[in-house]
Amino acid sequence: MSLFRRYRRSPAAIVGLVLLFLVVAVAVAAPFLFPKDPLSLAGRPLQWPMANPRFVLGTDPSGRDIAAQMAHGARLALVIGFVATLISIAIGIVVGAVAGFYGGWADTLLMRVAEAFQTLPSFLLLLVFVAVFGSDITTVTVAIGLVSWPAPARLTRAEFLSLRHREFVEACRVLGMKDAKIIFQEMLPNALPPIIVYASIVMATAILLESALAFLSLSDPNVASWGNLIGAGRGVLRTQWYVSAIPGVAILLTVLGVSLVGQGLNDALNPRLHNVGD
Repeated sequence: MSLFRRYRRSPAAIVGLVLLFLVVAVAVAAPFLFPKDPLSLAGRPLQWPMANPRFVLGTDPSGRDIAAQMAHGARLALVIGFVATLISIAIGIVVGAVAGFYGGWADTLLMRVAEAFQTLPSFLLLLVFVAVFGSDITTVTVAIGLVSWPAPARLTRAEFLSLRHREFVEACRVLGMKDAKIIFQEMLPNALPPIIVYASIVMATAILLESALAFLSLSDPNVASWGNLIGAGRGVLRTQWYVSAIPGVAILLTVLGVSLVGQGLNDALNPRLHNVGD
């Protein structure tokens, strides 16, 4: 049975795919719907949604269009999530593959490094990176990737430990294949499915981490970010709650969509969940 047919068996996975598609569609359409700078002043501050036809979602305390910030914020959230996930998964695969393939002192050393990174919560470690290297959006994205690699590394290591004594790996050794070729061309494709699934968790976490930084005014203030918008509405939360609520709901739906897609991929890629007749 094809991957998509197995995937669509889960209604929750389909809902996640629809949510993620909507976010991607908004992100792609952002420069066409709102070609001007989303952080430029657009009208009177704190106009409620639909109170002015020009501002469907209202304006923030500075008089900026919330709809424009939401659309461009979708682009930023997806880019941060995707790039940070690539960095995290790439480091995790290399570290985990080397640890799981060689074992011994290499495994011990690399896993102790991973444990050192996990001693502090990811967000506290992220704060240290931002304090040392700055809070521009590139630095924040790279920092999120750098604090997120230990879990993918452990997952990759576990997969490689289960594969390294399989017959096809022993055959590659007998044929004299180089270790790098065995790791990346023979073993990694067999270890990828659970890593791909876990990447959805990393992406959802990356979006939340950037939003948390922005809410605390520790991320780049010069970009349209959902977290920045939530932070902007902090001072008027009791009266103009929509300023924080709208981007908060967007973050919730995006993270939910990514998580449901990941769960759907897990069900589709896990052979133990399929009938023999599939």
